[in-house]
Amino acid sequence: MARIRTIKPEAFSSESLAAVSITAERTFFSLLTQADDHGRFRDQSAVIAGLLWSLRPEHGPIEVEDDLTQLAGNELICRYEGEDGKRYLHIVTFSKHQKVNRPSGVRHPNCPYHDGGRVPLTSPLAQGGLREASVHHQAPAPELARTPHAASANLISAGQDGFTEPSVQRQGEVREPTPSPHGPDLGPRIMDLGSPLGGASAPTPSQTVTAQQMVGEYAAACGKRPPESVLGHVGREIKKLLREGIDPEHVRAGVERMRVKSLHPACCPAWSTRP
Repeated sequence: MARIRTIKPEAFSSESLAAVSITAERTFFSLLTQADDHGRFRDQSAVIAGLLWSLRPEHGPIEVEDDLTQLAGNELICRYEGEDGKRYLHIVTFSKHQKVNRPSGVRHPNCPYHDGGRVPLTSPLAQGGLREASVHHQAPAPELARTPHAASANLISAGQDGFTEPSVQRQGEVREPTPSPHGPDLGPRIMDLGSPLGGASAPTPSQTVTAQQMVGEYAAACGKRPPESVLGHVGREIKKLLREGIDPEHVRAGVERMRVKSLHPACCPAWSTRP
């Protein structure tokens, strides 16, 4: 049920809103009137287009989907899958700017990212701090705890068997060496770089990167293991990008940005193609 909501004056000087298109900004403000008392609503582009853009036929479900992608990419909304298997979204700062005087009683499923399902980014654990008796982080340093081979292998669940298809491997690409007093840089520790070409300072990958491997890395980097539904969605997005020939390193960087910013897995394609 649509409700009267508040739009504060500072909304029009928001840098986050300024980063999206005018139509995405209108969709955002209009969603305030449709969301429940916790800022949640069904993530259905066609339904949202019918409710908010019914008199603007040129702005249909496809355009609304683009609006939602922009809003999610700038952390204005969060898109997630509820326990019932349906798609939902919620306005991230709804509780900060809205005051509900007469609750409507409508309540959609909680967001697994912002309603207790994930460790807050401000906590030492989310920032790569040490954790006692952890099955996911055994190394004493934050950098080593993020990408151990053992953690990646142990955290790949049986439900991820569908992501074993290899990705497109880069051919002929040479990584530039980084000066080091301890010897040549052999690249990331999470990859088997094989034999170097023309010296140890110019290795080339000899192992393909799979969606299953990247899902394991994502799960290992999280402070708390995400639900299987989230890991499954992340795996599907990674597999899709690898099939399209996206550079695995770009995909890995996009997954890491998505994890750090607590974004929905659907944002992975957008972050993977950003420089």
